[in-house]
Amino acid sequence: MKNKKNHITCDGNYAASHVAYMFSEVAAIYPITPSSDMAENIDQWSAGGRKNIFGETVKVVEMQSEGGASGSMHGALQGGALASSFTASQGLLLMIPNMYKMSGELLPGVLHVSARSLAAQALSIFGDHSDVMSARQTGFAMLASGSVQEIMDLGGIAHLASIKTRVPFLHFFDGFRSSHEVQRVEALTTEQMEKLLDWDAVKRFRNNSLNPERPVTRGTAQNPDIYFQSREAANPFYTAIPDAVAEYMDEVSKLTGRTYRPFSYYGDPQAEHIVMAMGSVTETIRESIDYLRSKGEKVGLIAVHLYRPFSAKYFFEAFPRSAKRIAVMDRTKELGANGEPLYLDVKDLFYGKENAPVIVGGRYGLSSKDTTPAQIIAVFENLKRNEPKNGFTVGINDDVTFTSLPVGEEVDSASEGTISAKFFGIGSDGTVGANKNSIKIISECTDKYVQAYFAYDSKKSGGVTTSHLRFGDHPIRSTYLVNTPDFVACHVPAYLEKYDMLKGLKKGGTFLLNSIWDEEETKTACRLV
Repeated sequence: MKNKKNHITCDGNYAASHVAYMFSEVAAIYPITPSSDMAENIDQWSAGGRKNIFGETVKVVEMQSEGGASGSMHGALQGGALASSFTASQGLLLMIPNMYKMSGELLPGVLHVSARSLAAQALSIFGDHSDVMSARQTGFAMLASGSVQEIMDLGGIAHLASIKTRVPFLHFFDGFRSSHEVQRVEALTTEQMEKLLDWDAVKRFRNNSLNPERPVTRGTAQNPDIYFQSREAANPFYTAIPDAVAEYMDEVSKLTGRTYRPFSYYGDPQAEHIVMAMGSVTETIRESIDYLRSKGEKVGLIAVHLYRPFSAKYFFEAFPRSAKRIAVMDRTKELGANGEPLYLDVKDLFYGKENAPVIVGGRYGLSSKDTTPAQIIAVFENLKRNEPKNGFTVGINDDVTFTSLPVGEEVDSASEGTISAKFFGIGSDGTVGANKNSIKIISECTDKYVQAYFAYDSKKSGGVTTSHLRFGDHPIRSTYLVNTPDFVACHVPAYLEKYDMLKGLKKGGTFLLNSIWDEEETKTACRLV
């Protein structure tokens, strides 16, 4: 839904598909929650004749499985057509064999992944980084976005850098939390991206395609005499990636005014305690840092965007030399390891260095477990301890192995003037759809920043739905559920006896009950709340 010049109100999946369509000639698709909307958007635009950056309509092929989709993507790239695909969770794992081939053959494609939990003790349709961490050995460069706006900006950078470096990219963001969150964002245009595209690299890619006019040998089997050497021969291509990504980030920053780096620092320039993370939690951490700095604390964040290759050069560009302690937060669990992936990467950077900071790691937010400012404050409080807990969890009560950090009362750390609302409904009653329309109307008809997120369980139709809406005069970084609302509405009277409707409601806030009873019965029911 358009607002004003270059502004649209959309969710993260829309933002990813918007930039993917620009750079794709072939889109190989297969649906899996929560990535399906990306493929559906591409399919709809293609059917409507929308043109990409090359003046062509994207060819969409829906395959029989994720393995088929990645195989089609691989084949299209070998044939000289720029290709993309979209997936999550087990779907990504089914693509791994073809991902090795695409990276090994230096083919510039992009996978957009709405990162989701893997089925372990149980299936979960919700988000964490279990799937993308399982693909980090494939040779794909990995770029992480933490908000709908970042998806729009960094998604384009993934395509630009892939074409320039010849290395395929995996662009990921948090499933549901970012993929389905609605925000007002600035959309990059085809004309803007066209000016940044390395057309010489496109020509080299086309000339390197399989073509009977230019016969070459591909897909060979190699023996021990050369396989090792061939694997090492790719090193220069990967060495070039961080600088290429940083250059494109600078170019996009010039266009938008939004600053990006492979590792972005936020907080006190002389911070002593810092947190490292990637994905949507970085927005919550920024908000929490502003809250803590207002109380005189020297804290900061290093947000990871370029996760693979993991560049020491750009990490130390962002790292404040004043930092004495680092908490590394991973949204995945690697059973049996000495720590989770990002934590181990950061530890390695300081191996053997004098005056290295104390580094601890922990887990948060698995399966979209809500991560609030109170939890981020708990992570910083842990760093203040004489012996900070390592291998911690936050956001759960681990009464089995006692890894969890104590969490205090929730705080209202949102920007001043932000209005938050919570709507309780039942699946398929229209509450979610009405709220999507409401937030888009606010975005379209005012200059307010908006955010909408819809929480529901796996049952969907017939299950509990909670719509979380925010709007205000400042950018909204609250990538967590509304827990201190100004307004609460209940559309299902039976919920009065089941849920604490007024929990967290601000003093002077409003409660609206869609009542089926008369006045006296309603008063009696409300006394139960």
